[in-house]
Amino acid sequence: MKAITIQRMIEYFGADIKRINHALKVYGFASCIAQRESLTVEEVFVVEIAAILHDVGIKAAEKKYQSSTGHYQEIEGPPIARELLADFHLEGETIDRICHIIGNHHSYPKIDGPDFQIVVEADFLVNIFEDQIAKHSIESIRKKYFKTKTGLSILDSIYLNS
Repeated sequence: MKAITIQRMIEYFGADIKRINHALKVYGFASCIAQRESLTVEEVFVVEIAAILHDVGIKAAEKKYQSSTGHYQEIEGPPIARELLADFHLEGETIDRICHIIGNHHSYPKIDGPDFQIVVEADFLVNIFEDQIAKHSIESIRKKYFKTKTGLSILDSIYLNS
């Protein structure tokens, strides 16, 4: 199912290679962190699917609001994610959780579980590189938003211990 979700995300973004690559990188970090943080099989699944689809709201946000800001992504992402996942016959609670993470992944005070935390950390790990964030800002991000042992280790290894 993860492979099909990845393919659907790629087809959804079409030729937007930047967004496809971003989603795949976030998925890679999120999967690694989730598996190292002793989550349940169900929680790992939610993390991985939410990470693959976390930014699907961007296209609709740009079309509808002429903006890709996080707020608009959060509004537009969940309905698209539900559509992409509709024929998998997942439990309602699972789809709701995936959509909750997608619909709030830029609203950090709403982080309410390790699955959500991990998607946020993975997104930061990728955005720091893609946005060329300065070291002093990375240190601030680390203090404010990183909580998992694995996420902290990866962040430090890549960005702060060099």
